[in-house]
Amino acid sequence: MQAFTVHRGIAAPLDRANVDTDAIIPKQYLKSIKRTGFGPNAFDDWRYLDPGEPDADNSGRRPNPDFVLNQPPFDRATILLARKNFGCGSSREHAVWALDDFGFRAVIAPSFADIFFNNSFKNGLLPVVLKENEVDELFRRVRAEPGLEIEVDLQSQQVRVPGGPVFRFEVDSDRRRRLLEGLDDIALTLQHADKIRAYEALRQQEAPWLMSG
Repeated sequence: MQAFTVHRGIAAPLDRANVDTDAIIPKQYLKSIKRTGFGPNAFDDWRYLDPGEPDADNSGRRPNPDFVLNQPPFDRATILLARKNFGCGSSREHAVWALDDFGFRAVIAPSFADIFFNNSFKNGLLPVVLKENEVDELFRRVRAEPGLEIEVDLQSQQVRVPGGPVFRFEVDSDRRRRLLEGLDDIALTLQHADKIRAYEALRQQEAPWLMSG
């Protein structure tokens, strides 16, 4: 998992509340469990004017010119501004994979659905919770200056706008450490590899019939 320390990037304003996971990545794209390749179909129904199919080439599809992520410079955004209850709906981890594969490193919103929030930390995407009026201010500034780069600093737990305000956010200390060090669940387990091997060797001696076949 890619570590997250400080990230600076273009912020895209997705001015919709209650964005659910089916909007982030529609159900027809859930067959793959590779964690990659979902970026071209992130927000698929909003992003294109014609339907798509899994594993199909999207280059011939008609982009929706009214969708913010199709508009320069927001098509190069790596930070997503959203409204309350982002990531609601079904508990598909593919939604986080799609955002990550699009290129997003952080999502800033007043609130998130619980399962999406948890999945984000497990996959290196930082969900930042700010007060509603603080998110409003970020929307205002991004609209006033398209292409504005916002800095998200997990180390100091701050969102910084060049020449503007600094907003503080809170992250659970364990989640913060894991993101700073780029540790997913597998990497955390492998930190105890020596103890796991020692235990397996001991079990092999004590109860070899359990370790066979």
